[in-house]
Amino acid sequence: MQTSVIDLDMKRLFSILLIVFWASVCMAQQDRHVQHKPYIDLRTLHFGILVGMHMQDLELTQVGPQQLPNESGVMQNQYIMCDADRWSPGFSVGVLSELRLSNNFSLRVTPTMHFGAKHLTFRNMNQLDEKGDPICQTQDLKNTYVSLPIDIKFAAPRWNNHRPYVMAGINPMMNLTGSDYDIVRLKRFNTMVEVGLGCDFYLPFFKLIPELKFCFGLGNVLDKNHVNELRDDNLKAYAASVSNAQSKMIVLTFYFE
Repeated sequence: MQTSVIDLDMKRLFSILLIVFWASVCMAQQDRHVQHKPYIDLRTLHFGILVGMHMQDLELTQVGPQQLPNESGVMQNQYIMCDADRWSPGFSVGVLSELRLSNNFSLRVTPTMHFGAKHLTFRNMNQLDEKGDPICQTQDLKNTYVSLPIDIKFAAPRWNNHRPYVMAGINPMMNLTGSDYDIVRLKRFNTMVEVGLGCDFYLPFFKLIPELKFCFGLGNVLDKNHVNELRDDNLKAYAASVSNAQSKMIVLTFYFE
C-alpha cells in the first residue's frame, strides 16, 4: 500500500478537523439558549461508557530478496513482498473516567477493548501464474486489543450546549489473540501515541461526546521469533519477508455521560 499517500490524507483530514475546532471556538456571537446539565463539568470526577468503530493498518518494511533453504535443504533465492493492502474496520467498547484539573484541562482514562483485524497479502515474485502475475497468499490477522489510554483533554469554554476540545495521550495495548499457525504474528504488547478532537454535546438527560482520534504505534510490533516456530517450512519465506511493522489506527468514538 502507498503509505505516504495514506499519511498525507490523514494529515489533511486532521488539519481540516483542527480548523473546524478553532472555528467553533472563534464562532461569531449568537443568541444564548437554555443550558442543559449546567453543572455537569464542575464535578471533580465523572464516569461514562463508550462505543465506537476503528480502522486498523500496518506499515511494513520489506526485507527484499533473501536466501532460504527449500524442502530439500538447498539454498535458493526468494523474493516475497508483503502488504497490508487495506484499512480493516473493527468495533470498540469501553468505559470512561475523567478527572477535572481546571476549567479547561482534564485527565481521562478510558479502558477499551478493540475487536478487529488486519488483512495481509503476500506476493511471491519467484512463482508466477499462467497470466504472468505473482502468486498471492493472504492472511487475516485478527486482533483483540485491551487498551488503557491516558489522555490530557483541553476544552474550549462552553457555548450554549456544546464545547469543542482537543486531546493527546499515550495508549498501552495488549493483544489477546495470536496463533502459532499465523504467517506473521505480532507482539503481545504495544504502545501508541494518540491525538484527536471532539465536541461535548449537552443534551437534556445526558452528555454525548463524539470524538475522532489518530493512533500511531511506537516501535516494532513484529514478532521476529515466530518464523523459527513455524512448522510449515514453505511459509518461512513468507514470514521472513518483513523486518519491521508499525501499527496505526483511526478511532471514531461516542462517549455517553
